[in-house]
Amino acid sequence: MSEHEIINTAIVPVPNTQKDFYDWNERRSQKVAEAKKGSHDLIFIGDSITHMFEMEGRGAAIWQRYYGQRSAFDLGYGWDCTQNVLWRLENGEFAGQHPKLVVLNIGTNNLTGNSTARANSAAEIFAGIEAICQFIHRHSPESMILVMSIFPRGLSNDPVHAKVKELNAVLKSGLECKPGIIHLDIGQRFIGSDGEIPLELMNDRCHPAEKGYKIWADAIEQVVTRYL
Repeated sequence: MSEHEIINTAIVPVPNTQKDFYDWNERRSQKVAEAKKGSHDLIFIGDSITHMFEMEGRGAAIWQRYYGQRSAFDLGYGWDCTQNVLWRLENGEFAGQHPKLVVLNIGTNNLTGNSTARANSAAEIFAGIEAICQFIHRHSPESMILVMSIFPRGLSNDPVHAKVKELNAVLKSGLECKPGIIHLDIGQRFIGSDGEIPLELMNDRCHPAEKGYKIWADAIEQVVTRYL
C-alpha cells in the first residue's frame, strides 16, 4: 500500500469508543452473555435505530407485539458504524448463532462519521455491509439476510439526505441477485406528501418513533413470516 492510499475504515473491525446515551461495553457484555444461552431464529443487527427498537418510549411496544413470542435478538448499538458491527460479531455476539433470518440495518453513521471515526464514501460503506454479510454466511451459511436500505434522514435539503440516496442506489445495484441476501428499501414509507419526514414517524428525523417502528415491522413481516 502506498502512503497515499486511503484505508477503508468501514471494513476494519474496531470497538466503538464514542460516548452516547448508554454504556457500549456494558451492552456488549449483556448481549454476549445472551448469545451464550443459545441460538436465535431472528437477529436484528444495526445502530441506534435498531437499538431503540427494544427501548421503552421508542419501539418496545412494537417489538413486543411482533417479536415477543418469537426467538428474536436485538444487536443494535447507538452510534455504531459497519466497522463496530464487524468487531462485535467477531468478539462473541454471533458465537453459536444460526438464525433463520438476519435483519441488517447499518451504515447511516458511516455517512457522517463522529469524533472517533471519519465519514465514509458510499462505496466504502457498501464494502462494510458486504463484509458483515460475508461474516454471517461464513458462520451460518443457512441464514437469510435481509439488508435494509438506509432510512431517510434530515430535511430534504440537508446534504445527508442526498448521501442516503446515493448509498441506497449502491446497495440496490450491489446486492441485486446476491445469494442468501434480500434487499429492501422502505424509505418512501417515511416521507410525507410534502417530501419531508413527518415528526410523528421520526421526531428527530432520524430515529423512528413508535409509529415509525410499526412501519418497519409491517414492511418486513412478510419476509419474517416466510423464513421463521
